[in-house]
Amino acid sequence: MAPPPVFFELSWSILSTIGAANVFFGLLVVSVTGFSPIIIVPLVTSTACAVTNGLCFYAFYLTSPPAVNQAVASVFADILWLVQEAGLSFYGYVILSRILRDKQWYIFATIFWTTMLAIALIRIVIAITRARFIIGGDSTGRLQSTINHLHTAYFPLIALVECVSAYFLLSTFAKAKINSLERAMKTGLFQYLMRSTEVRLTFLAVIGTMRAVTYSFQSTAQSATNMAGQIDRFCYALECLFPMVM
Repeated sequence: MAPPPVFFELSWSILSTIGAANVFFGLLVVSVTGFSPIIIVPLVTSTACAVTNGLCFYAFYLTSPPAVNQAVASVFADILWLVQEAGLSFYGYVILSRILRDKQWYIFATIFWTTMLAIALIRIVIAITRARFIIGGDSTGRLQSTINHLHTAYFPLIALVECVSAYFLLSTFAKAKINSLERAMKTGLFQYLMRSTEVRLTFLAVIGTMRAVTYSFQSTAQSATNMAGQIDRFCYALECLFPMVM
């Protein structure tokens, strides 16, 4: 009989450690620069990353806990994955809440929260389906297939909300640049803001698109058993590292 898996022999421990390290580094930054609302985003998403990967190990790799306990751990893991993955988009939201006004703000806020609601609903359905999988099994593979299809909608929506945020950020910066704010231009402020936004857009949009493709080939619950699964795990690792960019 094979020995039970050890947490720090699996990739989940590495991903959890990345999240914990990001929280530590974020607190170091706060201790130097002081607290600001925008620092909440990387701190919260990194905390969710650290906890959810531990819960995933408990729910899908340990064989001794009762199925109900594993299902509960799986549900909480899915909720925290929602916080981690969709939460990254609040970085742009916090910035835009301070610079958009009137009609532009209402348009952006409506699109943002509508998309976020759809993302949350999909994740809730994923959590329920996974809990059914753990408690009742999935001999036909139907539940796993349903989870895969739900993810092909979940990840592109996250990429979409990031694209919308980036569009409003870039258009606002471009207008400010045209208005010739000389002091800001001399320090390169707007070039910096536009380039950092473009990098964030590209990074998260590409990851969202790649995960929508790679996750559709998932054949075993939360296990990288094929090439697509390994690429998906690689993309998720990049996602865990992203708060360092923030």
